[in-house]
Amino acid sequence: MRTEFDFAPLYRSSIGFDRVFNLLNNPQRLQAIDTWPPYDIVKSGDDEYRIVMAVAGFGEGDLDITQERNVLVVKGGNSEEQQGEYLHRGIAGRGFERRFELADHVRVEDATLINGLLTVSLRREIPEAMKPRKIQIGSHGQDKQVLQIEADQQAA
Repeated sequence: MRTEFDFAPLYRSSIGFDRVFNLLNNPQRLQAIDTWPPYDIVKSGDDEYRIVMAVAGFGEGDLDITQERNVLVVKGGNSEEQQGEYLHRGIAGRGFERRFELADHVRVEDATLINGLLTVSLRREIPEAMKPRKIQIGSHGQDKQVLQIEADQQAA
């Protein structure tokens, strides 16, 4: 059973959220979720996050991490050749590709592989131009004073 949501009423009162609505309407998000390899997402500060993935059996050379716009892609492929005949194979060594949607202005700081855990550190950095600013209200038409933003007044 699939339920479709109509976001049309939200378009009337929002500006610039097209990307969010497209993500919610994206049919690929509703596909079966692959649970391997297991991972945690940890918020370690106001603007700091970590993704920790259990990638036992993979070395640094077997993993590939790329950031394309707002998507973080982690790929793993085991290049180890099979030696001998397996009587039981319980350690998953298959290749994988895991994608994470990132918010605007989130960038990857670094990645480490310790004891079979891949840790990817992320940081959200909001540009100065996008931070909240106080706008001074001036008189219109009386003394023809130009409205200036508080930060611009301090710089002048």
